Amino acid sequence: MLQLETERLVLRQWKPADLPLFIEMNKDKEVMRYFPSTLTDAETIQFYERIVAEFEQKGYGLFAIELKSNGKFIGYTGLHEIGFEAAFSPGVEIGWRLAAAYHNCGYATEAARAVIGYAQTLGIKKLYSFTASVNKPSERVMQKIGMHKIGEFMHPKVDDESPLKTHVLYGLETC
Repeated sequence: MLQLETERLVLRQWKPADLPLFIEMNKDKEVMRYFPSTLTDAETIQFYERIVAEFEQKGYGLFAIELKSNGKFIGYTGLHEIGFEAAFSPGVEIGWRLAAAYHNCGYATEAARAVIGYAQTLGIKKLYSFTASVNKPSERVMQKIGMHKIGEFMHPKVDDESPLKTHVLYGLETC
């Protein structure tokens, strides 16, 4: 079973026991404040199924994150094939999402650094990350892990009237 470890975290494949916590996390307005909406139970289950399938099809995906200290699921980080057309696609995105109680603890940065190392072993030469331009905490993680701002774009899957339409785009050469 594929697993990465950091000083405080275990990045692992998903377990069915993660699903209720994942559903709860995706319903949390604080966690999802930089997304167009929270997710329903059905949407989270579909997302979970896509995550599991991507690992099987690509050999990479979004890892479940658990704390080493107590084994508690706190979110995800990992690699994901960009799922829309843009000047930078096709490509591989590095992303993360943590339960609100674990924000501002350095976990996203710690986990993302491990994922960059994993991407290098897979021979992935370039990673992208993007978020709504108002999401300064996630943008700061991108900077901390050594990514460089490429520019901004209008996310094609976000409504034109949304304050989340404008996204920042970061990139990192891994090799």
